[in-house]
Amino acid sequence: MQTSEQWSSKIGFILSAAGSAIGVGAIWKLPYVTGISGGGAFFLLFILFSLFMGFPLLLAEFVIGRSTQKEAISAYRSIAPNSNWSWIGKLGVFTCFLLLSFYSVIGGWIVIYFVKGLFGGIISEGADYGSVFNQTIGNPILVIAAQFVFLAITVLVVAKGIQNGIEKVSKILMPALFILFIVLIIRSLTLDNAMEGVKFFLAPDFSNITSESILFAMGQAFFSLSVGVSVMVTYSSYLSKKESLIQPAISIVSMNLLIALLAGLAIFPAVFSLGLEPTQGPGLLFVVLPAVFDQIILGEVFLIGFLALFLFATLTSAFSMLEIIVASVVKDKNGQRQKYAYLIGGLILIVGIPSALSYSVFSDIIIFSKTIFDSADYLVSNILMPLGVFLISIFVTQKIKKSTLREELLQHSRLGTAAFNIWFFIMRFVIPIVIIIVFLDITGILDKIVSIF
Repeated sequence: MQTSEQWSSKIGFILSAAGSAIGVGAIWKLPYVTGISGGGAFFLLFILFSLFMGFPLLLAEFVIGRSTQKEAISAYRSIAPNSNWSWIGKLGVFTCFLLLSFYSVIGGWIVIYFVKGLFGGIISEGADYGSVFNQTIGNPILVIAAQFVFLAITVLVVAKGIQNGIEKVSKILMPALFILFIVLIIRSLTLDNAMEGVKFFLAPDFSNITSESILFAMGQAFFSLSVGVSVMVTYSSYLSKKESLIQPAISIVSMNLLIALLAGLAIFPAVFSLGLEPTQGPGLLFVVLPAVFDQIILGEVFLIGFLALFLFATLTSAFSMLEIIVASVVKDKNGQRQKYAYLIGGLILIVGIPSALSYSVFSDIIIFSKTIFDSADYLVSNILMPLGVFLISIFVTQKIKKSTLREELLQHSRLGTAAFNIWFFIMRFVIPIVIIIVFLDITGILDKIVSIF
């Protein structure tokens, strides 16, 4: 059965999907992961993975969703009935559930900073913004309350559905985010010693790259584009058959890379100018932003505006994660959407509490040298997402007829058979082989294989 939900316009779909892709991935996570993973070389790898793996994967998920007009689990089941392939959709739903459980913690941090900013409680002369951040996330009651607020907003929007919820919000907020980013970059680039930060971010130094950095770059590309978890399968199922798939994919990848570039140009010049460490970790953005806006006239006002838009960008990503979970449960029973949105949101809050307390009550709990929060992030970004990507690449090339793929991809597009054949080759051979090599390298198995020969 075709889904009753539809995007009202192509631009609504693009901005909503881009909002899903951008959010915390490009603005919060990319700068700090770049900072701890080698700077410019890591960013270059991220771009390459986004273009040559993320973009083809985005198209693959679009094909699965739009061709079936079904949410993730039902889409795989529809293409390969009476098989276990629907577990790709189930893996995506589970990954989104786990991802949103710790992602909502970051959303809570933004809520706290936004509220503090409204009351003038962030920027102050001579403030140690690193200590302010640590004190903030070290307050267990505060972070759980903020996480609840963030999830409550997410649930309320998703409960309203596609056109009345996700699309309407995304159309307004995504353009505004770009504008304020430009303001932040202009000030950051005019700080003393700013060019050292630009050099760190954009000048590749491959001596700092390790096998783990490569895995992080690949995982970051998937995380930033929301591929590998079938979010885009569900989103594209709401897209009309009359629309091209190529153009939205190009727009989403371009916007994602542009925001990633803007985030780096906003953060790293300020990091080096203010004498901060690029290896700060998850708190990098929350330390740098107040420090930069402290250097601007009416900085508190600009900071509040940026935090508001950052919060909304984060929410658009949360919408997509909750949407794939709710859609997989509700299916064509839209009358129950609201009930399940509330129920699932409550479960996510409960599962996310240990991550929220990773820097306070549960700070002594370490899993493989990582906090609970970092362990959940690592599991999602560097294991579950690449696994999902690997399975989707196999599924698309083995279970969907080549003629169907060609028809879906080239429909309403000026691209020809040659472009399709390149895409098919990447999906069938390049992506699975690259993922296998990266995992063999990170586990040390590849070195053993090489030493044999």
